[in-house]
Amino acid sequence: MKIVMAIIKPFKLEEVRDGLTGVGVHGLTVTEVKGYGRQKGHTEIYRGAEYAVSFLPKIKIEVAVADELVDRVIETITAAARTGQIGDGKIFVSSIEKAVRIRTGETDTDAL
Repeated sequence: MKIVMAIIKPFKLEEVRDGLTGVGVHGLTVTEVKGYGRQKGHTEIYRGAEYAVSFLPKIKIEVAVADELVDRVIETITAAARTGQIGDGKIFVSSIEKAVRIRTGETDTDAL
């Protein structure tokens, strides 16, 4: 089992969700986050004053999947989230040692 964590642009969330549903992902967690990578933020002008925006709004998606789905999930997220512009995001994959569905007590892949 793996957990796939993707940081994407907020306006790409629905496309990514629809794509993941299409490949058989039954649930995901979405968190609104702020951060920066190579973009290093940007400057904006508000009421005539220029100020720096150091952290940009992003969406973090976390999906727990069986090992055999990992590559399809990564391909789906990449295709749906790509704009070709800087700041499209990143995908991280980590192993899950154990999973338990609280309601039923099912474990590991049955709990996903």
